[in-house]
Parts: sequence; C-alpha cells; structure tokens
Amino acid sequence: MTVSSESMSALYKCQFLWYQLSFRFVAHPQGCRIVRATPTPPPPETVSCSSLLELHVSVSDMKECLYVLDGRFDQLRIFYLIVYRILSGYFNIEHKYKLLPNVRFFSLCCKEKIHDFDELIVPRLRRMLNLKELDLNVVAESHEKFIDGDTLQKYIIIYMPQLHKFTFNICSTINHRNFSLNEHIQKMHIISQYHIYSYRCKLKVYSDITNNFPGRLFTSVTKVSLYDERPFEHEFFLRIAESFPFMKELTIENRKALGRLIKRINDNQILSIIEYPNLNRLDLTKTHDDYIELSLFDTKMSLPHNIHHCVGYHSLKRVTYCFTRYITGYNCAKLPALYLSPVDERDESVHYYLPHTCIPETSTGQDFLPCPAKISVLAGGRTN
Repeated sequence: MTVSSESMSALYKCQFLWYQLSFRFVAHPQGCRIVRATPTPPPPETVSCSSLLELHVSVSDMKECLYVLDGRFDQLRIFYLIVYRILSGYFNIEHKYKLLPNVRFFSLCCKEKIHDFDELIVPRLRRMLNLKELDLNVVAESHEKFIDGDTLQKYIIIYMPQLHKFTFNICSTINHRNFSLNEHIQKMHIISQYHIYSYRCKLKVYSDITNNFPGRLFTSVTKVSLYDERPFEHEFFLRIAESFPFMKELTIENRKALGRLIKRINDNQILSIIEYPNLNRLDLTKTHDDYIELSLFDTKMSLPHNIHHCVGYHSLKRVTYCFTRYITGYNCAKLPALYLSPVDERDESVHYYLPHTCIPETSTGQDFLPCPAKISVLAGGRTN
C-alpha cells in the first residue's frame, strides 16, 4: 500500500515532537503507523502540523506529550492518550494555552494516581470547547472533596456545550494525614475513596477494591488493585475471580496476615481453587508474607504459566526458608519472570533456587512502565 504524501508530511512533522524515531512503515488503510520509537527532549517551539487529524499516543509520563496540547496541531480532531504517570512538577513548563476548538474526541487513560487533578487535567479539558465525546479513565487524589457527578458538571461539562457523550471511570481518594480522633490518639492515617463510572462495560481499570466489594461482572476490566487494612479471606479472592474473568494485572496491597480460614484449611478439606486464567502480572511488593506464600506454594490458588511476579526480596527469602524450600508441584516452579526489590540487596541464591526463571536487574512497582513508548499517527482519518 502506498502512503499518501499528506500522511508522510504529517508523520515527518510529528517526529519532531518528542521522539528520535527508529521506525518501519506498515500498511494502514488511512495512512501510516509508527510502531517503534525512542523518546528524546521536547521539540523547538516552531514545530507545527496543520494536516494531523487523529493521534494515538501511549507514553510513560505526561511531560512527553505536552506539546500536543499547546495548540500547534490546530486541526487535530481525535486524540487518544494513555499515560502511565503524571508528575505535577513537569507542568511548570510554560505553554501558550491556546484553545483547541477542533478537537471532537478526547480519551485519557492514566495508569497511576493523578495528584492535583483540578490543576493538571481540568484546565486542559476546558480548552476543548467543541468536544463532542469525552472518555476519562483515572484515579485521582483529592484534597477536600471527592470527584462526583456535581463536580464533573460544575468544572468540566458546563464548559463543553457540544458534548453529547461522556464516558468515565473515576476513582477519587482523600488522604487524611495526621487525623486527630481524640486527645489520646494524636495521629492517624486514613484513606477514603469514592468511585463513579458511567458504563460498567467500558471499564478497563478497577482500583483499590476492599473487602466490602459486593461483586459484579466486569468483562472489560483487565487491571485490578486490591487494598484493605483488614485481612482478605478465601471467599474474597473467589469473588474477584468471578467479577473480573479477563483480568491481566493484579496488585495486592495488604500488610495484614491472611484470614484464618485460608491458613487453617488443609488439603483434605473441600475448598474451591482460586483461578485467574488470564493473569500475566501479579504485584505483591506491598503485602504480608502470607500472600506471597499463597501465590507461590498454596495449592488452593492456580496461576497461569506465563505470569510475572513482583515481590519484595526479603519477603521471598522468608517464605522460601532462605531459598531452600521444596518447590516441585507449586506455582513457583513455573515462573517465567520474577521482579525483586530492592535490587541491590539480593544475592545469587535466588538464581540457583529458580534456575529457569528470568530475574531482571530491575525493580518494579511505580517504575514498572512500558518500553518503548509508542505513537500512532493517522493523517486524513475520520473526523466528527
């Protein structure tokens, strides 16, 4: 397929944005697609493109695409943006906050929690005066008030008179630091959250699920995180499996030991096996040792052969009895990859214990980001 000159022009101008490109072209019905790119510093202020209509971007940090939102792509109609983290410090970069009157569709999905949602995201949305479709999938930390329907109406929707479709999955949290309950308890750390969503079938991420989760079917959710200050029980993990049948990433944050029911059950008693057939990443870096033992050595949990584990090195050392515990027949015998933190404290014992497991020289958690970044450019695509 021949790539049009208009598409080529848009592509070459776009590469000055924030990528030193190393790419190959693939056939695409509406233009060309960059399938591999390496980020570099931001472009000069003079770079612009008047023929770019549709843009799909996946970046590790919001700073890498700020220049798309400064008005230089004045004909941009459709913008899909996936961000893995948004750091407020980088938004001090000065921009001429021009209006974006031609943007008709905008989709934002942020994989990590957003701080200062009102200052970092809301002002940029208000510049899209003629937006017709908006999709937000974020977790935001609020200061005094949760993000609810009234907040969306007052601070976002009212500024978009042309908006006729708004899909959202927004979980807002309030961190009550140094909360004083009475004179005897001077400091407490309490986190409360509020979750709103428009269409359950559209959800991709479901964060900070607690023991109070009632259970429902979410067939589109692929990334889940669990958090509570009370122990999780066996029934809770079964509920998660039933509610998210296509879950691919699971993060558990719970410092309390597992519920007594799971720990007391022996192999002679009938207990349903916890199965996550599509799971490929399990993050246990912020859990009690019991959860690592459940995932690696407990026969009541069955995990796929291609799963990547993220655990704390010292926790793993305790659970495996200093890497001497018998592993045949358990989940840990089939681990393809294991991410340990901190990296600088581990020794060679873990490699001898798991000789067939890939153990990269990198940690995980907040630094577990996509590599490389990707960008797709469609010139002359559909318009609204």
